[in-house]
Amino acid sequence: MSATPRATNGTSQMSGTSESTRVGGPHLVDDLLRYLQEGRDGLLCALDGLGDYDVRRPITPSGTNLLGLVKHVAGVQLAYLGDSVGRPSGERLPWVEDGTIWHSADMWATADESRDELVGLYERAATHCDAVVRELGLDAAASVAWWPEERRSTTLGSLLVRCVAEVSQHAGHADILRESIDGRGGRDHDHMGDDAWWTGYVARIQAAADAHRTLPSGAVAGDVARDVVADAAHRGAGS
Repeated sequence: MSATPRATNGTSQMSGTSESTRVGGPHLVDDLLRYLQEGRDGLLCALDGLGDYDVRRPITPSGTNLLGLVKHVAGVQLAYLGDSVGRPSGERLPWVEDGTIWHSADMWATADESRDELVGLYERAATHCDAVVRELGLDAAASVAWWPEERRSTTLGSLLVRCVAEVSQHAGHADILRESIDGRGGRDHDHMGDDAWWTGYVARIQAAADAHRTLPSGAVAGDVARDVVADAAHRGAGS
């Protein structure tokens, strides 16, 4: 078998990516983009079946909401995997233009921003950023304008790893938000067990926690555990 042909600049003619990004087995670029896409898909899946109100409303005391996560993740990818490597997408982001991003305007959807508009931006951002990564490769120089000057010079590979971590983190947030809204668990929820399995599972966790709990005067640990089981069963029946 002949060796993989290389261009004079050290780039693989087959993959279009720097040979230094190749590791034993699957291509590192492919692996990173696959994990990034899994996070993207998981986050977007959390919106399925919900109305416009539920995807917008704040679920946590700090205001975290599902559509805001979609908006935020789209902008993060365009900034790190596009702007920072000289490949801007051309997308107009009003919250960046007017500076309100620094007041968390990218973390929630205004009443005038439609769900379809933000989901479309999210999907276009993914397409653009993946194309940039494949075009430039992980060793491409990058400069993050909003980082301190002494450390703003980096590489596309480093920024891609950062985006994989951030998108995955927010996908986890989205799972928890969705479960808080209507009790629907993450993508592997139904593979783990049925409602009875989950009821017993939650009860075992609560019982272990109760061993370290200071109960109100007159309360009995068994009563608390039964309340937890009943609550879990009620939530399971309603989901």
